[in-house]
Amino acid sequence: MWQIWLIIAGICLIAEIITVGFLIFWFAIAALITMIVSLFTDNLTIQMSVFVISSIALILATKPLVNKFLKLENSIKTNVYSIIGKHGIVTEDIDSISNSGQIKVAGETWTAIGQNDMNIPKGTQIEILEIKGVKVIVAPIKTLIN
Repeated sequence: MWQIWLIIAGICLIAEIITVGFLIFWFAIAALITMIVSLFTDNLTIQMSVFVISSIALILATKPLVNKFLKLENSIKTNVYSIIGKHGIVTEDIDSISNSGQIKVAGETWTAIGQNDMNIPKGTQIEILEIKGVKVIVAPIKTLIN
């Protein structure tokens, strides 16, 4: 029976190489643990129990480690989403009625919409709040009056 567990481990390792995630690897390790157990017992129920329990234990034990390295919350924004939060200037009046207006940010020109259908005149400093389709949603930057 140990040969079957070795084959299962090999199949899992090949599947892990093909896939992007880091999940199937733990099934391969669990199959190797079960292979060792199969050398001592021929009971299939015990072997399956060892495989299931060791798979779950390995996945749960390594989840915090994987989350630490992935740091999904601190991921770097790229492409179009990298301009959210940046400041720019209105180069063409933003008019909610005619649905027109342009801004310039980081050397690029974007079609813009004012937040809450706000009209923003040319030359106003703005902040990019979000992206909706091919347009950016902007709001004027409020300056503090001393």
